[in-house]
Amino acid sequence: MTSAMLRNVRFNSTESMKISHEQEQELLVNQRKNRPVSPHLQIYQPQLTWYLSGLHRVTGVAMSGAFYALTVTYAASALLGFPFEASTLVSAFAGLPFAVKLGAKAAMAFPFTFHSFNGLRHLVWDFGKELTLKGVYRTGYIVLALTGVFGTYLTFF
Repeated sequence: MTSAMLRNVRFNSTESMKISHEQEQELLVNQRKNRPVSPHLQIYQPQLTWYLSGLHRVTGVAMSGAFYALTVTYAASALLGFPFEASTLVSAFAGLPFAVKLGAKAAMAFPFTFHSFNGLRHLVWDFGKELTLKGVYRTGYIVLALTGVFGTYLTFF
């Protein structure tokens, strides 16, 4: 039985129609073929919530990746016998030019502060606070301001 035939069938409350599993499956496949495609990101206007959500995920993945890379390097150095210790890192960092040190510190400080403050923002939401549109934007701008202040502080001091 085709979907066109099923559209024209009327059911009474006492009347029922029995269809086979194959007909049911065919009906579902035809319905899925006629579904509209979900809108893509290009249709929607970018919003603060988009950016902060994406940035929170990116900073989390980047920081955890860096943490695991450092941890694996420490473990591999112990197993393979090459020198990789905290003193090695400190001496290598001390030998870098000032601009490179500043850039490295900023590359670590800003993602860390953003992810931390945005995580606190999510905890506030978990308590059921600031869930209005105005509250979401207010806390988003607060997170950005705190990231700027504390990220700059950690970079230069």
